[in-house]
Amino acid sequence: MSCKSCSTGGCGSTKSGETSGCNNNGACGTGGCNKMNVFDWLSNMDVPMKMRYNVVEVKFKGGRKEYFRNVNNLELYTGDFIACEMATGYHIGSVSLQGELVRLQMLKRNVKDNDDIKVIIRKATDKDMEKHEQAINRDLTTMYRTRVISKDLKLQMKLSDVEFQSDNTKATFYYSAEDRVDFRELIKLLATEFKIRIEMRQISLRQEAARVGGIGSCGRELCCSTWLTDFKNIPTSAARYQNLSLNPTKLSGQCGRLKCCLNYELDTYMDALSGIPQVEKPLMTQKGKATLQKTDIFRKLMWFSYTGDINWHLVTIEQVNVILKLNESGLQPRSLADLSSEPESDIKDKNEPINADLIRLDKKFPINKSKSRNGNSPKAKSPRPTDAQQQPPRPANQQQPLRPANQQQPPRPANQQQPPRPANQQQPPRPANQQQPPRPANQPQPQNQPIVPTNGDSTVQPPTKSNKNRNKNRNKNRKPSGGNTTPPAETNA
Repeated sequence: MSCKSCSTGGCGSTKSGETSGCNNNGACGTGGCNKMNVFDWLSNMDVPMKMRYNVVEVKFKGGRKEYFRNVNNLELYTGDFIACEMATGYHIGSVSLQGELVRLQMLKRNVKDNDDIKVIIRKATDKDMEKHEQAINRDLTTMYRTRVISKDLKLQMKLSDVEFQSDNTKATFYYSAEDRVDFRELIKLLATEFKIRIEMRQISLRQEAARVGGIGSCGRELCCSTWLTDFKNIPTSAARYQNLSLNPTKLSGQCGRLKCCLNYELDTYMDALSGIPQVEKPLMTQKGKATLQKTDIFRKLMWFSYTGDINWHLVTIEQVNVILKLNESGLQPRSLADLSSEPESDIKDKNEPINADLIRLDKKFPINKSKSRNGNSPKAKSPRPTDAQQQPPRPANQQQPLRPANQQQPPRPANQQQPPRPANQQQPPRPANQQQPPRPANQPQPQNQPIVPTNGDSTVQPPTKSNKNRNKNRNKNRKPSGGNTTPPAETNA
């Protein structure tokens, strides 16, 4: 709320360098300080009193505004409370606008500047304000009691608000109803109970929402209760042109009617739809019938789907126009993407993408789909040759030649070192009386094979890891004899 504490001066004219406001600091009884207000951008201009426009805009409860003539040339500021002339008695309201802007507002609301405009009696005194507050306090209790009475009378009407006149001589009841209501009996009961003059005023559902106020689905205050004054007719076709789902729950406002904001962008959508063709029936192609599923109005794109296919195909507006012309001439293209009228080949590419989105991904991440004749993938890497021997990879269908039986193993290079033996690994003891068998002249000793003892002419296989462990455990558990014992000889690799 923008009241006396407003620092921008949005409430209107200023007095002694301070914003006048309505002196209620956001809790004004007229329905809000910034409700339906017009910023007075001419408030800082000093105009002589005789040259000022003598009609003042006055705001009452619920944002209702009326125009009164300042015949006494009172010095008024925005937010001042004044006593205005009514048909019976007087009513107190606050000044919302004055000056030349009032003339423009009267032209906008079709209010004629003639003798029918009532006058301003005086500025509101303390006694007038006390009486005005008492009248405001009667509004809520009277509305609840009236609802009970109308329910007892079984009247098909909805009472939304009650406004007492400041002199407590008259009360205006605002109601809404679908059909005509006979409230003559209701008026008799209300006049007898409250001892006042009764006025029944029927308002529309949009006007009712404007008086009550609220927050819309956009998160802001309702347009009808802040700045919107004229309510235009909103057809259902406004939602169809904007490709909105015809869901009454989402398209209806708090008044129960279609939202007023559906008309805000309707002209822009109508201009964009002028270049989009109207597809009233499915497009005929050799692949099948293509039905329209969705249209992007501003990007000029349309989505179609074939009968029995769940995938949507993206087609531009130009392609749709070409297909429509071919169908009118009796021709059918192969598909939505191929617009040629030649018969489709029997051989189809199995790797042809179905969805248009996959085509865009394939272009972004290309994949080499070609294969060699022998079935090997081109991405298979050949074995990397060593530094000593650079030779091309061997073909898959070429067999390895057999090595002759009498061919000897080539000797190991001299610069190749033997891997070190672990420190905790010991060579099993060699018998003292066992001799090393003679080595053939033409057979070199393998470097990575330990010396194995032999018995006679028979050759013993080298001990395995389990045998080595077994020999170690046997040497540990063996008790020393009385004779001289020789420690086991260690051999260095």
